Amino acid sequence: MLKQRVQMRDHSAEGGLFFRRTLVAYIGMVILMLVLFGNLYYLQVEAYDTYQTRSNDNRIRVVPVAPTRGLIYDANGVLLAENRPVYSLEIIPEEAGDIDKMADELITLLELPEGTKEKFLAETKRQRRFKPVPLYEKLTEKQVALFSVNQHRYPGASIEAYLKRYYPFGDTLTHALGYVAKINARDVERLDGEGKLSNYAATKDIGKQGVEKYYEEVLHGVAGYQEVEVNNRGRVVRTLKFQPPEPGKDIYLNIDIRLQLRAQQLLAGRRGAIVMMEPKTGAILAMESSPSYDPNLFVTGISTANYSGLLNDPARPLVNRTTQGIYAPASTVKPLMSVMGLNEGAITPGYRYFGGPTYSIPGTTKKFRDWKKWGHGWLDVYRAIEVSADTYFYDLAYRVGIDRINEYMTKFGFGQYSGVDIYEETRGVMPSREWKRKRWRQPWYQGDTISIGIGQGYWSATPMQLARAISILTQNGHDVTPHLLKRTTTATSSEDAPLNPNIALQVKDANYWKVAREGMWRVINGHEGTGRKAFAKTPYVAAGKSGTAQVIGMKENQTYNAKALKEEHRDNALFVSFAPYEDPKAVIALVLENAGGGSTNAAPVARAMFDALLLQPDSQLPPIPPHLVKPEARHE
Repeated sequence: MLKQRVQMRDHSAEGGLFFRRTLVAYIGMVILMLVLFGNLYYLQVEAYDTYQTRSNDNRIRVVPVAPTRGLIYDANGVLLAENRPVYSLEIIPEEAGDIDKMADELITLLELPEGTKEKFLAETKRQRRFKPVPLYEKLTEKQVALFSVNQHRYPGASIEAYLKRYYPFGDTLTHALGYVAKINARDVERLDGEGKLSNYAATKDIGKQGVEKYYEEVLHGVAGYQEVEVNNRGRVVRTLKFQPPEPGKDIYLNIDIRLQLRAQQLLAGRRGAIVMMEPKTGAILAMESSPSYDPNLFVTGISTANYSGLLNDPARPLVNRTTQGIYAPASTVKPLMSVMGLNEGAITPGYRYFGGPTYSIPGTTKKFRDWKKWGHGWLDVYRAIEVSADTYFYDLAYRVGIDRINEYMTKFGFGQYSGVDIYEETRGVMPSREWKRKRWRQPWYQGDTISIGIGQGYWSATPMQLARAISILTQNGHDVTPHLLKRTTTATSSEDAPLNPNIALQVKDANYWKVAREGMWRVINGHEGTGRKAFAKTPYVAAGKSGTAQVIGMKENQTYNAKALKEEHRDNALFVSFAPYEDPKAVIALVLENAGGGSTNAAPVARAMFDALLLQPDSQLPPIPPHLVKPEARHE
């Protein structure tokens, strides 16, 4: 029987192994501790500033504060655009309990429109429960009072007031003032591209048209901010710092609201436009486009039905006819053509021309008719303007040619932007050989020039361009830039601004300007003048020129019969004028669409506007509500 061998433990070897393992573990722990302390050092020392900023960003938030939009006044301090409080009913979901039930009860109580609840519930899903969500943003004073009486029944619900743009004169100044509306994606893209988006962080509305858009940067102001401390749920705990916003500047326009209201009265129910402007400075005193629309509809968000109604209205109320309406200027340009003819030597003040019933280009048989069946007989330039003889200006245009006509009339501002301080403007057409070749791919014919001689054919212009051209005529060729802005709250008045030193058109003899103006004087004061009846017995002396523009072409032997034509095919009535004659305080250019003869229909409107400016009888000027007049202006 063999003896079993017994293994003896080597305590020395086990002790060495344990020591080595302990040493490795200890070294590992030391390394990990060094890494930990290294990270702590990095976080607490090296990256202190970075993480402190990130911590503050989580704890402190910068909330932008919208500035108050500047107000708009007329030349006499009458308020044209103000900021009115809008009452919004808001609910904090976490305080309301059953928001479904509360919304139903409030909608019933206040008789809110359909769809209110759906919009509200959709908005609550996008907001945190402790933040207020608007149920309805356009409460009436009656609804505010009704809610206030019952507010104790609706915990978490309250009424907040915000400032919204309001235009107290409604549709009277829409095409001049424009309007503000909610900022859309296109506005955001544009503001971002211009580096201005941060200034609109708390702003909901922006100028969309007219003065509101053109002077947006002046009216908007500079946004402020407040630093607030928030907890881990984003709730504001306290305000740490407040930087107040810089409000927008108030602006004053050259427009006189009394004249504007008179222009609106005169165009009521008619399609057309009136521009009244100071010829020395270009200050626009009245600028009426009819029909118009209420801009307040856009401020609070216009309904689809209302917008479709405006868009599809055949009278096109959305078009600013003063700067976007393009019309054949017709005979209103004959005084300007006379200046050109005199300066080119094609005519002289004493040059006589026999004006028959028709005119034919030498060597052709086509006849261009005069408006008077039997013609006007012997004419000089004064009488040609006075009786508006077409044949005289047919002949003048033929002998001067389209190239010279284009050169001169371009200097009068036709085919060019007038420079008026709104963006809604059309250049119209001052035709030339190159223009026709590019537009119609046809050469220029001599017959085209004949129609241009009386402001017809391819020639089209806006009432604003006509007002500017006649202003240049009254100022012996000095350029004028039409403008609505008079001053801001910080700028000096433009009333003392000197005459624009730029010369739009230099002529060889200053007397040529007087010849054209005297012809316009005879239109109103001469025994044959086309405007003499409309301006009979005026206590002031005025000068003017009528125009009747064909809308559709007439055959050579066809007789014009307005009653047999559709209304939209009838002639447009135009009239340009200035008064007083020796020292003009205003120039007027007006168009009445499809109204017929300019001397019969448009001239009386011009007379009424001059009466309102120069005579100001109480019966002519509508009263202005006292609360809209700035206190200091009441004593002026």
